[in-house]
Amino acid sequence: MTTTPHSLNVPFSRPATPGPNFLQVGWYGVGAMGYYMARNLANHRAPGSSPVLVYNRSVAKSEKLLKELGADKIKIARSPDELVLASDVVFTSLANDNVVKDVYAGFAKALTESKPTKHKILCDTSTIYPSVAGELDMLISAIPNTHLVTCPVFGAPPAAIGGQLLVVLSGDYRSKKEVAHLLVPGVGRKAIDLGGNVEKAPTFKLLGNSLILGTIELLAEAMTLSEKAGIGSSQLYDFVKEMFPAPSWLLYGAKIRDDQFDGSKGFALEGGLKDANHMRRLVTELNSPMPVLDAAHGHLLTARALHASQVDRGDQAFDILDWSSLVAGARVAAGLEPLTANR
Repeated sequence: MTTTPHSLNVPFSRPATPGPNFLQVGWYGVGAMGYYMARNLANHRAPGSSPVLVYNRSVAKSEKLLKELGADKIKIARSPDELVLASDVVFTSLANDNVVKDVYAGFAKALTESKPTKHKILCDTSTIYPSVAGELDMLISAIPNTHLVTCPVFGAPPAAIGGQLLVVLSGDYRSKKEVAHLLVPGVGRKAIDLGGNVEKAPTFKLLGNSLILGTIELLAEAMTLSEKAGIGSSQLYDFVKEMFPAPSWLLYGAKIRDDQFDGSKGFALEGGLKDANHMRRLVTELNSPMPVLDAAHGHLLTARALHASQVDRGDQAFDILDWSSLVAGARVAAGLEPLTANR
């Protein structure tokens, strides 16, 4: 039997009829990542599917998505309660653990007062600490017919725009199957199954992000040394392209080479600090040191402090810094200009 490319990218068989295309899908959170994920999800729904129901605390972003795709693909929910009660599957894309807990507490209250009579899936795509997923699962599993899936994604906004995210899932098997076939293809290029424990996908997300953050730190230190040695970042970046042509190396190497630290077009420094703190908490709890995370965390703080001084003076190049700006820490230690060394 020949395996199709789609089945290679989704580790689950097709859901039973009527399948995911006939489910009412809701989406909470249309920020830097959520906007493009919701847009791609709506665009890849089968003809005849109901519009994706969208809620965002700032209604302007929901209205922008509605204007872009039209009423046949997007419908705006008036409240989180309307979203969760009307939808068979609700995706959330939120900023941090506290926001996630608040939103899911609201969902639980609404669903407790109006108990679902059929299978309902709540799927969080945010980067959260693993124990938070356990708390959410206890909250949601107490509601009849309701299941939590943790589903963090890997990829910067350009990958979200292009539907090329890597999707990681853990939780109830039937629910993961529905979610995976909703997201791949369209939102993501591949799904990875981490089993039934909802804490595993968030843990995997932190592991993956530790590799990305470690890559940025290594690039920052090596490219700073290259500048000091009189070779320059461009020459070293050409070497990176030849020897390490992986997406993260190329993306962040180019940002550092060109001092392109616009966080509104990438991954914001504040998000990077949140994730770095989660990673450092995990390695502390598991007694498994990762010194590179400590170095990167310190350099992120340095970049934030320098940017705050620029903002106070009114001479900042970017309103929001990308987490690749952590190179500022290495540059300061080496006696170079922190955020404009290559201009």
